[in-house]
Amino acid sequence: VQLAESGGGLVPPGGSLRLSCAASEFIFRRYAMSWYRQAPGKERERVASLSSSGDSTSYTDSVRGRFTISRDNAKNTVYLQMNSLKPDDTAVYYCKARSIVTMGEYWGQGTQVTVSS
Repeated sequence: VQLAESGGGLVPPGGSLRLSCAASEFIFRRYAMSWYRQAPGKERERVASLSSSGDSTSYTDSVRGRFTISRDNAKNTVYLQMNSLKPDDTAVYYCKARSIVTMGEYWGQGTQVTVSS
């Protein structure tokens, strides 16, 4: 099971980024997917989650209305569209897969997002 994030980078405040997380070697549609982030000196926090079917989402309060999580099961990929970015959104962003069958969890290596002028 492998997860590979991409799409991070440096963006000015108010800008947008779309993160991608490509999954391999497992039945993607049997996994709920989430995005987490960890800023320097802070604990890792859950940002957004998406059910295995794609019909249920949840967001942490600080990103609700600005971020959108989505998935393409045909491409084994989950996305995080981030709009109206703020300096407080600066962090390493990780995707996580959780099996709806075994509850096993898998993490990607992370991608850096820096919001700065």
